[in-house]
Amino acid sequence: MGACLFKKPFTQQYPFVKVQAPEGYRGRHTFDPEKCIGCGLCERDCPANAIELVEVTGKRMPYFYLDRCIFCYQCAESCPREAIHLSTNFEMSTTDKEDLLVTAEEFISKQNSTSDEEK
Repeated sequence: MGACLFKKPFTQQYPFVKVQAPEGYRGRHTFDPEKCIGCGLCERDCPANAIELVEVTGKRMPYFYLDRCIFCYQCAESCPREAIHLSTNFEMSTTDKEDLLVTAEEFISKQNSTSDEEK
């Protein structure tokens, strides 16, 4: 007990001090719509049924329901084109359940805005 009294505290003052996620952390989904072929393996292999394929711009794209997701990484493992990855972003708290639905349109619009900035 006495040894603990003379050490610096381990506690970090989150959110004032940002916590670094460890290597291999499975957080919020990232998706590359250019690589997706709409095969449906991610939807089929998801044990939590957190992925639904929806018709977007003439192509089947996944919607990710983060409120159902167990962050097991099975969707990324089963994707033959490596279009799905899990980021280290763990800050997903919200008061609106609709914010936990990640649509393919969000990734398409982000991709278009970054390509517009490069021009």
